[in-house]
Amino acid sequence: MNSEVAIRLVFFAGIFVLIVIWERISPRRTLTTSRTARWISNLSITFLNPLVLSLIFPILAIDMALKAQEGGWGLLNNVVLPFWLKLVIGMVMLDLVIYLQHVIFHSIPILWRLHMMHHADLDYDLTTGSRFHPIEMLLSMVIKLSVVSALGPPVAAVLAFEIILNGMAIFNHGNIWIPPKLDHILRYLVVTPDMHRVHHSVIIRETNSNFGFNLSCWDRLFGTYLSQPAKGHEDMTIGLSQFRKPNKLTLPWLMVLPFIGDPGRQPINLH
Repeated sequence: MNSEVAIRLVFFAGIFVLIVIWERISPRRTLTTSRTARWISNLSITFLNPLVLSLIFPILAIDMALKAQEGGWGLLNNVVLPFWLKLVIGMVMLDLVIYLQHVIFHSIPILWRLHMMHHADLDYDLTTGSRFHPIEMLLSMVIKLSVVSALGPPVAAVLAFEIILNGMAIFNHGNIWIPPKLDHILRYLVVTPDMHRVHHSVIIRETNSNFGFNLSCWDRLFGTYLSQPAKGHEDMTIGLSQFRKPNKLTLPWLMVLPFIGDPGRQPINLH
């Protein structure tokens, strides 16, 4: 679906530029490592992952939703509900799956090895939001395709969710300052940068909190919500304690990190 790709690219580029400008005008924290070095690695991963997905999978989530609709697969394609309600249910359930998937990747050691590439970033800005190992992205797509085929959400719900997920990943990883009172209000509904930044703390208890990407309700509902980092946002340490050398966080090293890197004690089931 060429139009779907174009729509997603336009939204991605627009939100990316907006957050870049926001980070320059009003940053939340002072970065500790070379922005250029990090961006080369992180943006390379950002462009590599869609290419890998398109080469491996004959169809992606939008195509699966369309096939499910045409074939009458999935729960929502077999119940009589108003379209708007199917749209809402589809988007909310997909968001719940992303939350649960995130928890699982922190719970199973072999999956944590893949996910720790995302957490090994020594700084936290919008490029961290798309810094995921290609194998993790492949597994995530398998989960997404399975859920879409079983749930049968409207095509519009999947497209809207994909756009929102990409946009929110950029937004809530942004090194941007939001007035505390506004942040307090926003996080009753959505995951804000201050809320998700806690999840990237070097302190293990904080790493294993605030798993949400879009809706903040899942962390509150399942007891994984943590309001603030112990040392405050300006003084907290970002990343993983076992990966502190910037010269080892280049793209080639990040690709092999899951296979040779020390997983530390972050996985939830080790506590």
